[in-house]
Amino acid sequence: MNYRPCMARSAARFAALLLIIPHGARVSAQPTTWVSGITQSINDVTLSTPLAGIVGKRPHKEGDRVRPGEAAIELDKRLEELEVDRRKFAMDLKKSDLDSTRALFEKKALSISREELDKKIAEYNIAAVELELAKEQLRKRQIVATFEGMIVELPVKEGEACQALQPLVRIVDAKRCYFIANIEAKSGHGLKVGKSVKLRVEAGNETVPFAGTISFVSPVVDPASGLLKVKVSFENPEERIRPGVAGKMLLEGN
Repeated sequence: MNYRPCMARSAARFAALLLIIPHGARVSAQPTTWVSGITQSINDVTLSTPLAGIVGKRPHKEGDRVRPGEAAIELDKRLEELEVDRRKFAMDLKKSDLDSTRALFEKKALSISREELDKKIAEYNIAAVELELAKEQLRKRQIVATFEGMIVELPVKEGEACQALQPLVRIVDAKRCYFIANIEAKSGHGLKVGKSVKLRVEAGNETVPFAGTISFVSPVVDPASGLLKVKVSFENPEERIRPGVAGKMLLEGN
């Protein structure tokens, strides 16, 4: 069998490839890998109060949305409201006394000294501070939302007693999420904060693509596992995915 024609054709093909591929160019494809991770809300908090008390009002139920500064739950606050009123009356009285004393002092009445005026000023300032303290105690009877989100847990009911620092309400904003993955250190060597990456996240029976931005790359590698923690932030405005589900991130060759 004559192998020379076949060898000639192979040599011709190889020569043609050399003409097409620039000198020094790499012909291997860039490696790509999908790494698994989990999603979580960027804003997910469980609120409590530093005071013990009785639950007075639950203006919302589970599933309701709340805005920043809106009360999610209130403790009974009748005594604190009365204390605020009392302190305000006391401050108003001190203010009136101070104004009268200052008016006499400015008229250079011999019966009013500078020391007496300073004393009235100090008494008024103390009354004003005591009023602010009473208002602060009243504010602590309300548990307010610190961001817009949905109430997902309300473990206490109206009329129930609660202890200081007991969890009273959990609020979650599912519109802004993290994708968190622990990857091999060598695979994450080229990852930088601010870099855009592709995500695929579970949404029921389908997988939804998202564009994310790396917001955190751990500066240390876990010595036990050799893994590197990476956090990617992404927007979920329609709440198509529920935080807590699994997903994947595309690692492209560096």
